[in-house]
Amino acid sequence: MRLIEIVETSHDVSQTRARLRKIERLAQCLGQMPPQEILIGTRYLTGNLPQGRIGLGPSILRKVLARTPAATQASLAIAEVDRRFRDLADTQGAGSTRRREQVLGELFARATADEQRFLVRLVVGELRQGALEGIMIEALARAASCDRAPVRRAVMVSGDLATVAQALLSEGHSALDRFRLQLMTPVQPMLAQTAEDVPETLEKLKHAIFELKMDGVRVQVHKDRSVVRVFTRRLNDVSQAVPEVVDAVKSIPATQLILDGETIALREDARPFPFQTTMRRFGRKTDVEGMRTELPLSVYFFDCLHFEGEDLIERKLEERHAAMEDALADALIMPKIASSDPIEAEAFLARALEQGHEGIMAKALDSTYEAGNRGSAWLKLKMAHSLDLVVLAAEWGSGRRRGWLSNLHLGARDVDTGQFAMIGKTFKGLTDKTLQWQTKRLLELEVGRNEHTVYVRPELVVEIACNEIQASSRYASGLALRFARVKRYRADKQTQDADTIETVRAIFQRTADPSDARYHRA
Repeated sequence: MRLIEIVETSHDVSQTRARLRKIERLAQCLGQMPPQEILIGTRYLTGNLPQGRIGLGPSILRKVLARTPAATQASLAIAEVDRRFRDLADTQGAGSTRRREQVLGELFARATADEQRFLVRLVVGELRQGALEGIMIEALARAASCDRAPVRRAVMVSGDLATVAQALLSEGHSALDRFRLQLMTPVQPMLAQTAEDVPETLEKLKHAIFELKMDGVRVQVHKDRSVVRVFTRRLNDVSQAVPEVVDAVKSIPATQLILDGETIALREDARPFPFQTTMRRFGRKTDVEGMRTELPLSVYFFDCLHFEGEDLIERKLEERHAAMEDALADALIMPKIASSDPIEAEAFLARALEQGHEGIMAKALDSTYEAGNRGSAWLKLKMAHSLDLVVLAAEWGSGRRRGWLSNLHLGARDVDTGQFAMIGKTFKGLTDKTLQWQTKRLLELEVGRNEHTVYVRPELVVEIACNEIQASSRYASGLALRFARVKRYRADKQTQDADTIETVRAIFQRTADPSDARYHRA
């Protein structure tokens, strides 16, 4: 297959917001791929370079592009592109920079202008053309003329859509049967959507299990007799960093398990440390035992995906919980209640917040485990801080937001200097209507720009919700917003009405690790 066919498909998908049209276009492209190129082509369509990071930064890409005229006709095959990228990934040692520039220049000289732009975005990881995994699963099912449910399940348990595509399109429907949960091979975790309150939650789920939502590190733990492995949400093996989690699971009598849970550092009074404090355990490769003594971790499990040789991923939540309760001691199970009573659920949420946790999770009793999916059967309710901040700049969007100013730079008012202290960025929570309006308004306020960012007069106040204020060396203020999202622009407020950096610091001090004195003022 020629590269231009991938490029044109990517462009068409990025230019339409119609889900069915995206699926049709992707299915058409997938169906035309030769068997030996399905793996490469699928990865390119989803914006992934098969070789991963190959050490090519924006500077070398710009340098080579500037001196390499684009080809006038498309002639590159994706197999040839893949070979070039493998050469680039394998080029190491003395003289490698010059050799990389040469190989890259030869590749770009064969590429049209559209292909060059595609390849650059593919290398730097900025190819967001709307081919999301959910849409790709449906497109793959359509290309193979099969039901999407077994395709989704195969992708869930394998964690790799391209591998499933290769098997399905080259071998047929029966190839999906071999994709099963495997011990010591992590699967993508199921994610949750957000609910505003308990009444909305119960309206959607009717009768649900409510669990504590701890602000720790999501872990998936696999046990096969005496061997235990711990994986993070990003599927990284962190077993050596968390020996107490390994020991806790080794003590479970069951011989084969896959558990989903949360590990967290707790104070002596059982209140949680901030997320950043827990994360200190995952940034150390040495003196693990010393850190274990200084900052011990607790682990709580809320799901069981495999039990004694049987996969439970397609079983209902209540069945998975029953297996988990059979296997685990109560101390290892996330605290929970089952209820359809809003008063009882509200009380459970209040206790969770009083204990210092993020909030609660609500899960439908009849829900299956949708690995890698943000399913509507899991909802999260948590307390968020709300701040009125000033827009200092905005970055140009990519993909479907290309041409709009999207990622906002946010500042809090510094009373001492009369300036604004930057404390974060966000592009979340913005509707298309808001993006259009803010792009027009921010360009009217422009005072300068570079390739990616437009700087503006600090005149717009925006209400921002965030889950936490955390310490950060990224900004001069020493603070940063965590999980920030736009609630609304405040046309009724002027910049002198915006929240101050002292207000932000006060929120941080109420929730910060008391042992970290760097961010506490007398």
